[in-house]
Amino acid sequence: MTNRRDFLRNTALLTLGGVVIGKANNALAAAPVVGKTNAKQLGLQTYSLGRELAPDVPGGLKKVAQMGYTVLELAGYSAEGKIGAVPMAEFKKYADDAGLKIVSSHLNPPVRGGYTNDNLGQIKDFWKKATDHHAAIGVKYIIQPGQPPTRSVEETSYVCEVFNEAGKIAKAGGLIWGYHNHSGEFARVIPGGTEVVTGRPGFGQKPPEGIRIIYDIFLEKTDPSLVIFELDVYWTVMGQQDPVAYMKQYPQRIRVLHIKDVAVLGESGMMNFQKIYEVAYANGIQDFFVELEGYKEGTQFEGVKGCADYLLKAPFVK
Repeated sequence: MTNRRDFLRNTALLTLGGVVIGKANNALAAAPVVGKTNAKQLGLQTYSLGRELAPDVPGGLKKVAQMGYTVLELAGYSAEGKIGAVPMAEFKKYADDAGLKIVSSHLNPPVRGGYTNDNLGQIKDFWKKATDHHAAIGVKYIIQPGQPPTRSVEETSYVCEVFNEAGKIAKAGGLIWGYHNHSGEFARVIPGGTEVVTGRPGFGQKPPEGIRIIYDIFLEKTDPSLVIFELDVYWTVMGQQDPVAYMKQYPQRIRVLHIKDVAVLGESGMMNFQKIYEVAYANGIQDFFVELEGYKEGTQFEGVKGCADYLLKAPFVK
């Protein structure tokens, strides 16, 4: 299983529509009070807080609510029914006490290497247990953020079969199963290949016959009634693709968004969040989650606060 953070951070950046107006304020003071000054629904992926949340989960979640966030997407699930070191029922109580609703969760089957008939049973058992645990706390989505090996069209197609099986299990338990991308899914594969194809053909050269983008295969070969997609808009750009184009092409498949930038939202100038939100709302998307990875200019809490400030001020965010 590919580590979800193990991606090339030096990939050439694409500019999709120019600089977004406004910059975030990192100060933790003067946070809006949820339900009083903030009518917007802001979601946060708890991975964004890193290790800073662990020492005081109840207090940390209350800080998150004070920033203006209203819903959560969890990270750190274990098959023992915990989020990090906290039992899931207890984590839910902390979220409830803070006025936060848990809507989604990120989790990966503990399988090393590729998906095969030999480990399919193990994968299905994992999703059965995970579905039960998440259904018990009222989660809507369980989403896989880790890309298994997909080195050929055939291997990628088999992964889609496994995703469909996971979707069946989640649906039977009343949940929705989804997949979250990074940049690796926008590499290409060929029939009978042994590794992904990177780069572009030279001038005058034809691309290999049957070459496909991995993410496109995921979208086309998974069952729409079983599998939805959480599009990470930043990693799509890092994969040299346009998140707006994907949302327009697959309005019924892409149902959740990760709102992400190089660091604090809006500060890089490379993400056209206004257009992203416009198309998302037109498609009926209701669930958006901020994700902030390693923040080097302050604490993770400060960075997450800066992201909330940006979205609260943005006129295009409902």
